[in-house]
Amino acid sequence: MIVDLFTTILRIGRGMNQQPPKSTFSTCPHDCPSSCSLEVHFYPHGDVRRLNGAKDNDYTAGVVCAKVARYPERLYHPERLLKPMRRVGRKGEGRFEEVSWETALDLIAEKFLEVEAEFGAQSIWPYHYAGTMGLVQRDSIHRLRHAKGYSRQFDSFCTNMAWTGYVAATGSLTGPDPREMARSDQIVIWGTNPVATQVNVMTHVIAARKKRGARVIVVDVYETETMKQADIGLILKPGTDAALACAIMHVLFRDGHADRDYLNAYTDCPQELETHLETRTPEWAAAITGLEVRQIEEVANHIGETKKTFFRLGYGFTRSRNGAVGMHAAASIASVTGCWKYEGGGAFHNNGGLFRFNKEMIEATSLKDASTRTLDQSLIGRILTGDEEALLNGPPVKALFIQNTNPMSVAPEQELVREGFSRDDLFTVVHEQFLTETAQMADIVLPATQFLEHDDIYKGGGHQYLSLGPKAVEPPEGPRENIFVINEIAKRVDSKSHPGFDMSARDQIDWMLQNSGFGTLVELEAEKWRDLQPDFETSHYLNGFGHADGKFHFRPDWGRAEAPNKPEGDAVFGPCDTMPDLPDQWDSIEQADEIHPFRLATSPARSFLNSSFNETETSLKKEGRPEVWIRPDEAARFGIEDGAKVRMGNERGAVTLHARHVPSVAPGTVISEGIWPNASFEDGKGINTLTGADPVAPYGGAAFHDTAVWIRAE
Repeated sequence: MIVDLFTTILRIGRGMNQQPPKSTFSTCPHDCPSSCSLEVHFYPHGDVRRLNGAKDNDYTAGVVCAKVARYPERLYHPERLLKPMRRVGRKGEGRFEEVSWETALDLIAEKFLEVEAEFGAQSIWPYHYAGTMGLVQRDSIHRLRHAKGYSRQFDSFCTNMAWTGYVAATGSLTGPDPREMARSDQIVIWGTNPVATQVNVMTHVIAARKKRGARVIVVDVYETETMKQADIGLILKPGTDAALACAIMHVLFRDGHADRDYLNAYTDCPQELETHLETRTPEWAAAITGLEVRQIEEVANHIGETKKTFFRLGYGFTRSRNGAVGMHAAASIASVTGCWKYEGGGAFHNNGGLFRFNKEMIEATSLKDASTRTLDQSLIGRILTGDEEALLNGPPVKALFIQNTNPMSVAPEQELVREGFSRDDLFTVVHEQFLTETAQMADIVLPATQFLEHDDIYKGGGHQYLSLGPKAVEPPEGPRENIFVINEIAKRVDSKSHPGFDMSARDQIDWMLQNSGFGTLVELEAEKWRDLQPDFETSHYLNGFGHADGKFHFRPDWGRAEAPNKPEGDAVFGPCDTMPDLPDQWDSIEQADEIHPFRLATSPARSFLNSSFNETETSLKKEGRPEVWIRPDEAARFGIEDGAKVRMGNERGAVTLHARHVPSVAPGTVISEGIWPNASFEDGKGINTLTGADPVAPYGGAAFHDTAVWIRAE
């Protein structure tokens, strides 16, 4: 009843008296490699009724995840932010008063100018991430950053270790057409749970199984929903993926499954690799991974005997302190077998390297000053509490402007994050759709549009499509799109002039397309999306890999080669002097010990996406409550009953949640799925209280699935 009333109010506020279309198209904006092409369907009165995957896009293929399918629940949520607000209570107390947009923007500008005058422009930090993946609405924050000389940001939450490891091997963040999975004889899904996080992967996997009888092998640290659908599942200890990969390659060489002609033509040092792997036996790997020797032998033989094997390499197994090494080792298997040569074969991680854009109007890159410091987003807790190394020996951060992210929930080292946001001398602006944990700490909260209420353009990660997301509905009175806020602040803070500040989102998209060789907005609007997948030979590196020598590199240039997202300037990186010269297990992980006998992986939940969707009633109901999954035999050792309330912690802090006995978890491992609202925990402290922010080698990143913890019954 409340939702229906709220929907009616929104509809009246939009003044939608004209006859709306029955459906239109869009693109999902959320932090997911699928970037699904969407069909948006409307009620006769104009409200969005439902969303589904676009049937005429052959990657999305009519399928979308359940949480996006029920997007109206989020779009018309009764707790959505609708008016600008100014804090009147203590920080975090959640007491605000409504103000006008003019008042809010004037207050922001006044404070930013005051901070700049006293501490310098770099004391202001625009902070953002992937709440939207739209190139205009997400990345325009850089235009303000560069025009004012505000502190820059090193993005380190998600991709660093995965991209670095893959590119260290291939020389390019590209790969085989992911639609080829449907034409594979065997798919190895390694370190990702696409049933929960990239449902379109499963569309093509299931097609291969139905049409070709393809075998599905899944590698992960517990029995995920994806593994339940597999023919073979390997449950290994977190951070031991490289050991498994090395043992598989050992068997391939040993049993004559290595494609020596391919190795000699396309790889840098195959003889050295073979010699190196002589001691990396299945017995050696079994002791490290917790797998049985027979499991490793079986999977290695399947890989060796099945030429059309497609390795779908995810992000999850790389969110470890040795994650780049793990990715590099897993990708190397495809070059030992030579399966790159076949349609439906090879190793795919991400196609981000296909998209080469001129984003001058969006980001004002011509105004970027290389001497401006680049602060690590994962180190926000240390930065806000005055850590000199994290601040790069620069001035303190005195003002934050936050769009598209919720660091009070998703950032590591939450105790420090909470302490930093609680500072009375920190001025925080949050532009958001809901009163998130971060918005509750803000001095000014601005209501944001949702993706159906503004124009944007998107690039795929898990596929090859450039996709348009045109505005489909009018927002309620109050919320404003990201670029409105950025442009209005720029006008008030004496920003350097730049034509991008006077352009609409559609203007931005059209300029970027035309100046990047992708035609015009009118053309893309007629097509809806554009397939950028190169030809077979290029996609499979049969014309040579992306390195200067054209070879796949078994010997990576750790610490010297350029990663796709390696920041300019002096951001903090992890030590790389002990990284292995060839694929190998690298014991840089946070080890369990007598005090911390378990290793925790904070895996994604099916009904949440980071902290998005954890505000909707259906998602909360489906997920239940914050839990830690533990093997029954290991729970018994510590007197932890199924369903019992437990405390879990380490030197970074402790959280309270409930235990669930799950036998299909790796030994010595515990799993906690989903980033729950902090308020869902008894003491108000979320799971990232336990995760570390120390930069991972070689180019930084946070190891969210690499945490040693203790657990005790309450």
